[in-house]
Amino acid sequence: MPSILFRVAERSVLCDQLFNHSEKRLARVLLKLARLREDDVAPDTTIPLLRHEILAEMVGTTRSRINHFMNKFRKMGLIDYNGDLIVRTELLTDVVLHN
Repeated sequence: MPSILFRVAERSVLCDQLFNHSEKRLARVLLKLARLREDDVAPDTTIPLLRHEILAEMVGTTRSRINHFMNKFRKMGLIDYNGDLIVRTELLTDVVLHN
């Protein structure tokens, strides 16, 4: 599964790294992963919970920064996780588009 995940992230990583900070890049990666599973994305999409090391490689930052951002996103109600990762796609999309 990681090979698919890396291909999803590769498309815009260079552009993202040049123009967006890592918090926004993480949000974009989570949204892309949420869209992999279905054509019609539900407001709450469940995806497998990935190790923070894998997300860090996809985003181009450190595991500790991913941990910080994931905790922040959870406190903001943008994601939830307990075994699987629930992405609140509408809320997270608003953050990506308006910040």
